[in-house]
Amino acid sequence: MVSIVACLLAAGFFGSFAGALHPLGDSLAVFRIPIAVVFALWVIWSPWPAFVRWLTAVLCLAAMGQIVAQKYVSHPPGPVTIYQKNLRFENDQVAALADDIRAANPDIVALQELTSRNAPLVRDLRAEFPYQASCALVDWARVAILSRWPIEGEVCVRGQGFVGIQVASPEGPFWAFSLHAFWPWPHGQAAQFDRLAPILAELDGPVVLAGDFNMVPWSFALGRLANSTATTRAGPLFSTLSKLGAPLPIDHVYAPGGGRASVRPQLGSDHVGVLAEVTVFD
Repeated sequence: MVSIVACLLAAGFFGSFAGALHPLGDSLAVFRIPIAVVFALWVIWSPWPAFVRWLTAVLCLAAMGQIVAQKYVSHPPGPVTIYQKNLRFENDQVAALADDIRAANPDIVALQELTSRNAPLVRDLRAEFPYQASCALVDWARVAILSRWPIEGEVCVRGQGFVGIQVASPEGPFWAFSLHAFWPWPHGQAAQFDRLAPILAELDGPVVLAGDFNMVPWSFALGRLANSTATTRAGPLFSTLSKLGAPLPIDHVYAPGGGRASVRPQLGSDHVGVLAEVTVFD
C-alpha cells in the first residue's frame, strides 16, 4: 500500500511538469507544492532503495524551492502602471473600488467579470480613463480595458474573455490586453490559449497582458504565453485568490521588461487587485 500511494504521488508530481504533453499537467501544476510535500514525506517511508528515496526527496524540495523563490523575485518598477482586477460578477462595492483605482493612479485598468451590477464602475472612471473598450465573455459578463491614453487600435475576441487596445503612450504605442482565462483541464483553458496565441503573434509592437489567468505562473501554459509575447511577469509572487483555504497566484501582469507588482484590497471581490509598475520599452 505504501508503494502504491508513492507511485500515485510520483505520477502527480512528475505529471505536473508535463503540461506540454497534455493540459492535465498544468492542472496538476496548480497543486505542485502540496503534492511535492506529501510525496517527499511519504517516499521516505517507502520500501524503495535509499538512494531513490533521498533523490526523490531532493527533487521535491528543489521544485518547492523554485516556486517559493518567486515570492522574493521582482524586477525594478517601470514607468507604466497597470491595475488588474477580477471584479466578481456580484460586486456591490463599486464606489470603494473606484476610489482605490483613483488612489493607485494607474495608466491602464484591466477588468474581468464586468456585469450589469458592477458596470457603474467604468462609467464612474470615465473622467480619469476616457478611452475604454470591452468584449463579451458570456451574455451577462464582459472583460474591459480602460486607458488614460488615446486608442489607436482594438481587438475583441467574443466568447474568449479577451479584449485589447493599442494605446498611444508618451513612450510610444503598445498593446494592452485584459484576459479572463477559462479554468484549466478538464475545462477549456488549453483550447482558449491555442486560439489566442496566433492573434498575439500577429501584433506589431510591445504587448502588456493583464488578467485573471486561472493558472499559476510556473505552468507550461503561461510559460508558452510569456514566450510568445516576449513578456515577463511582474513580481514578486503572491496569492490573489483563496479556494478551500489554498492560496492561488492566478492574477498576473506580463510586460516586455517585467516589473514590480503589489497587492490591492479585495473590495467586494474574491480576488485581490494587482498593481504593477511595468517596463514596456527598453
